[in-house]
Amino acid sequence: MEYRKLGSTGLDVSKICLGCMSFGDPQRGGHPWSLSEDAARPIIRQALEGGINFFDTANVYSDGSSEEIVGRALAEHSKRDEIVLATKVHGRMFRGPNGGGLSRKAILSEIDNSLRRLGTDYVDLYQIHRFDRSTPVEETLEALHDVVKMGKARYVGASSMYAWQFAKMLHTAERHGWTRFVSMQNHYNLLYREEEREMLPLCSDQGIGVIPWSPLARGRLTRDWDDVTERAQTDEFGKRLYSDNDRAVVQAVADLADKRGLKRAQVALAWLQAKSVISAPIVGVTNATQLEDALGSISVELSSEEIEHLEQPYEPHTIAGH
Repeated sequence: MEYRKLGSTGLDVSKICLGCMSFGDPQRGGHPWSLSEDAARPIIRQALEGGINFFDTANVYSDGSSEEIVGRALAEHSKRDEIVLATKVHGRMFRGPNGGGLSRKAILSEIDNSLRRLGTDYVDLYQIHRFDRSTPVEETLEALHDVVKMGKARYVGASSMYAWQFAKMLHTAERHGWTRFVSMQNHYNLLYREEEREMLPLCSDQGIGVIPWSPLARGRLTRDWDDVTERAQTDEFGKRLYSDNDRAVVQAVADLADKRGLKRAQVALAWLQAKSVISAPIVGVTNATQLEDALGSISVELSSEEIEHLEQPYEPHTIAGH
């Protein structure tokens, strides 16, 4: 495994982050393809053995059961100080008023709920899962600052939003002397590169670490375009992200993988890791082979000609994932 700093911080993170949305109880708001605790534990252990120290989950994943599974597995198989543990807040956790969002009430309640489920005193990275248009950014940022000052989080990060929204939050935090975001978890892969227009240049300029979600485009970059999986059939959100116009990019990945004798996932992840602004793509897996492929991408280097081959077929998309 190789490690990088998370943006301009001194925090070392593995070049692969294990995304934990695929771990959870299907009976508690999970997905049909979610892995039970018994199935998730061997994957988490395999990730640790492969050198992964960075794990990302969220309060909303399977109604909190993802955090419970991850917390118990990491407590059993690792030392807390050697792990970089990230979770998120924003998603609705209960019906009615104040059940979600980024109000002070929601943030201070949900950090405690997440810590209880994770079985830890602090998280290393506490992220806002989306931008909350209904809450003043000052309220959100001051609450996050207080979470850090109380010792419940070491760093704070953000996730998918427009670049102007992120710039506003960075500026507001600086103006008030509040804890600054150190990372951006955004939608970025070979099939969706709209973040290259404004968000990635902003992050590069401001020293923000980028940890993309869905780096394999919901698995589309790992298989033939017309192949169907259980997740693809039931992932309503994912169905809105990509279109038939992306076939050519998928084929370019397949052609290069065949030429180099690599797995398609390794090619797609190596493309991301070649971008200097990327700290670690967040890779979700449901079996050992998928994780092995992700780990194998660390040693893959692409030439400038190969990168051009992968990027040339891209067609612009409407904004998706916010």
